[in-house]
Amino acid sequence: FRSASGKQFKKTSYDPFENLTSNMMSNQNRIERYHDFDQMEYEPIIASAMDIYADEMTTSNDFNKLLNIKCSNEEIKALLETLYYDVLNIEFNLFGWCRSMCKFGDFFMYLDIDEEMGVKNAIGLPNGELERIEAQDNTNANYVQFQWNSGGMTFENWQVAHFRILGNDKYAPYGTSVLEPARRIWRQLILLEDAMMAYRIVRAPERRAFYIDVGGIAPEDVEQFMQKAMTQMKRNQVVDASSGRVDLRYNPLSIEEDYFIPVRGGESGTKIESVAGATRGNDIEDVIYLKDKLFAAIKVPQAYLFRGVGAEEDKTTLAQKDIRFARTIQRLQRSIVSELEKIGIVHLFTLGYRSQDLLSFKLSLNNPSKIAELQELENWRTKFETATSATEGFFSKRWIAEHMFDMSEDEFLRNQREMFYDRKFEAALETVGEDAVAGEAGLGAGGDLGGDLGGDLGGDLGGE
Repeated sequence: FRSASGKQFKKTSYDPFENLTSNMMSNQNRIERYHDFDQMEYEPIIASAMDIYADEMTTSNDFNKLLNIKCSNEEIKALLETLYYDVLNIEFNLFGWCRSMCKFGDFFMYLDIDEEMGVKNAIGLPNGELERIEAQDNTNANYVQFQWNSGGMTFENWQVAHFRILGNDKYAPYGTSVLEPARRIWRQLILLEDAMMAYRIVRAPERRAFYIDVGGIAPEDVEQFMQKAMTQMKRNQVVDASSGRVDLRYNPLSIEEDYFIPVRGGESGTKIESVAGATRGNDIEDVIYLKDKLFAAIKVPQAYLFRGVGAEEDKTTLAQKDIRFARTIQRLQRSIVSELEKIGIVHLFTLGYRSQDLLSFKLSLNNPSKIAELQELENWRTKFETATSATEGFFSKRWIAEHMFDMSEDEFLRNQREMFYDRKFEAALETVGEDAVAGEAGLGAGGDLGGDLGGDLGGDLGGE
């Protein structure tokens, strides 16, 4: 009772990670989810949504490459550009990787590594057959392996790139698909659509009710008489000329679907009445309700795919939805970038780089929303205008830098020194221009300019 964990009362051989039954059930649940995600793509809305996710994550243009590599070491930067653009060919393959990750929540990729050339190829692995094994080594809590069941192989962590969408611990250590919230809504939607189609096909045609007067016919002969009356009133059955068989396929418009009712006595006699078909053929409010919930689950604005029924979306509303959707895309981009950085680290380590060189680069994907960028620029423009107005007789520049831009004391001082040398550099350029106009030689000014930039500038910026 002195231990809160109660370890002295537990079996020392017990290990929850060795419970094969729980692992098998968890893996079975994952396979069922993957099967649902495959079936969900037969819905055009979901298939288009997956394309939109992948397109937004891999935006590029003539001025911005697909993947931005920021590194001060030009040699490492050149190696990484060769890796991503030539070896992995991300300009063509990254779209598929992003789409698979968004669809399943996981995407496994085997890295073919050469001891001298580094990563020389990347091969996709089947999601349902790979298992991520963690916490199996008591001496190293971060030890990770990947087991390929049907292949009978076990890969180390550096051999596999596991793209996964984290944020939901329900399926850890695996990712969570963006379609996960829509699984239940998708089942309800397809069930309701099938019921609606069946109702329209079966109930929509107008029927006839034939009331046949059987007179004084004996009760046991009524059925035979009704069959004879039906045969006389309906058209002949269709016979297949090639096989001679009667075509008995269901035809909802056939007269066989009419109603034949025997009546006896009274003044009604034989008569024919029309039975109205379905009266709710245009009632689809329940389908629209579930479709709206489906859009809410997959987080794609309806205006991206089609205009909502009876709804006019103005530009302001669409712009706000675009910004919200851009945040979701940026979160997914971070999952892609983290594994791409891991591939880069493995590649550099294989080529002989160590310590800080392995972490000297930073990768980034482009912002999918230009409206979000414009909004951010507008925010900064307002800040600068406010700061300019506040310094005119109200507050000092130091106070503005601290309270409006969250700059520390060291950052403020460095900024002041950089502004000083910017003015000095501009003055030197003006001097060169004046000498050129006057017809004098500008070599001396150029020499002084180079000396100031390399000496005083570097020393003062780096010192106290």
